[in-house]
Formats: sequence, C-alpha cells, structure tokens
Amino acid sequence: MRPYVRHAFVICAVIIAGAIPAQAGSGSTFDFLRTDVGARAGALGGGILTFTDDPNLIFYNPAGVATLTRRRFSIGYFKHILDINSANLSWGEEIDGFGYLGAGALYMNYGDFQRTGQEGQNLGTFGAGELSISVGYGNALTERLRYGMAVKFVHSSIAEYSSAAVALDIGAQFVAVPERVVVGASLLHAGTQLDPYATVGEALPLDLRVGVALTPEHLPATFIAEIHKLTDERDSFGDRFKAFSVGVEFTLSPNVFLRGGYNNERRQDLKLGEGTGSGLAGFSIGMGISTGDYQFDYAFTSNGPVGAFHRFSLAF
Repeated sequence: MRPYVRHAFVICAVIIAGAIPAQAGSGSTFDFLRTDVGARAGALGGGILTFTDDPNLIFYNPAGVATLTRRRFSIGYFKHILDINSANLSWGEEIDGFGYLGAGALYMNYGDFQRTGQEGQNLGTFGAGELSISVGYGNALTERLRYGMAVKFVHSSIAEYSSAAVALDIGAQFVAVPERVVVGASLLHAGTQLDPYATVGEALPLDLRVGVALTPEHLPATFIAEIHKLTDERDSFGDRFKAFSVGVEFTLSPNVFLRGGYNNERRQDLKLGEGTGSGLAGFSIGMGISTGDYQFDYAFTSNGPVGAFHRFSLAF
C-alpha cells in the first residue's frame, strides 16, 4: 500500500473513531453551528468540504485552509426569515516554515422579543444571539493529503441568560486524482458546554461529513456530493444517508461562476404535511464574480412555502 494511501486511511479512521462515542441528535444545543456559511456553500446545497482556496473552509473542513494560494479574507451576510440575521468573517494565510493558519467568526442575531408578565403586562423587550469564534491550523502531510484542525469557542444568550461551550473540528482532504477527484471528511463541533443554560448540560450538534468533488476532463465544472450528520441518531441505518447534498459549480469564464445545489434533508424537513408539496424547497442557485483581487458571491436558497434565504459574500 502506498504511503499516502495509508496516511489517508489513518486520518479518516481517527475522524470516524472520534465520532462513535458521542452522538448528537436534533435536540442538540447550538444548532446555529450547522448554518451554511458563505454564499458559495449556500448555492451548492451546503457543502464545500472538498473545495480549495476558500477561507470559509475553516467552518467546513479545516484541512482546506492548507489550500490557500495567498492571504484571504471573506465577509458574508445571511438574511434569514423573520428578523433573523447572520454575519460571518473568515481569514487564512500561509506562515512560512509553520503551515497555514485560519480563523472564522459566525454571528446569529434573532431580533427582539416582547417580554410579558404573568398577567400579560408589557415588560419591554429582550434579545437573543449566538456567536462562534474558530482558530485553526492546516498543512500537507504528503503531496496529496492535507489535514487540519480548529478550536472554537461558542457563546449563546437569551435575555439575561447565557451559555458557553468549546469544541474541536478536525478534517482531511485527499487528492485521489490530481485536478480531477478530491475526497474529504470532517468531524465538526466535538465538544462540551462549559456553562449550560440550565443545571444539566446538552450535547453539541456533532456532525460527521464525508464528500467527493469531481472535475471531469474537458468540462469547466466541478460536481460535489456530500453526506452530512452521520452521527445523528436515526430510526434506521438507511435514514443516516438521507442528509445529503449535491451541487455543481460551472466556470463560465475566469471571472464568472454559476452554481446550483440541492439539499435533501432541507427538502424533507420543509414538507408541511401529508399530501402537500414542497415546491422548490431544498434547491439553491447562485453566482460568483471575480475581479482578481475581489470576489463577490450571491446565493438564493428556496424553502418552498416557508420563504427563501439570500446570502452575500465578499472575498479578497
């Protein structure tokens, strides 16, 4: 067996083994950590763990930080339904003789809520928000194999109450066929609450992801397929594979990119009832425009009858 293949097996085994002891279901706290970060990922159905040269990979697969071609920054804005708004910031660069460093911050604001007393009297308003800050490191183990890890601090607040947690993300990327096929895996949000809202701590939304990116020869496009939430408790073994996304990024020119994606779990969750349709729920589209020094990305994600999301990102 070739050395880089052995390394790939070892890293993937570590990721999977770390996911086995602690399973997290839909009842986990800090579920905002599963929010799609960046317009590029949003347009592709929520998966970019096998992509390269994107500072937002710190949120999906810290091994991707080792693919940055220069110092990169990215800022993004996400308009959710109702009064929910989100913003993100990421950075990454190579440090000579050390490796690649990256950092990212994700903030979610849920707006203001009316506070009422036991008899319905108006007691003013209160707010709610959540913040995650990550610091990561990535490098190449061999010419084809990259690895990375990130430590994150998470804080959540509702009115005068708050909760905090720490977590670890680890990941790997393996170039199976140079310039054609990349496979990847990441284990996200493996951690614990430091300060729970109540007296009993809750599990974080542990998320084991695996995926592949395929760039066919003579076709200016990259196709991706990813399976998410492999550590979630499910009713059956087959249900573990229902949380998947697929997407494609077309390079129309060196400066223009067109993207489309589908998230199966999102579509299933947005079915309003037996016999009712979901419309275009789970489907997303977007585009990117690059000037060389700057890149602007936009994504539209349909939630069927519920509404739609708009994401904007600027990278430089």
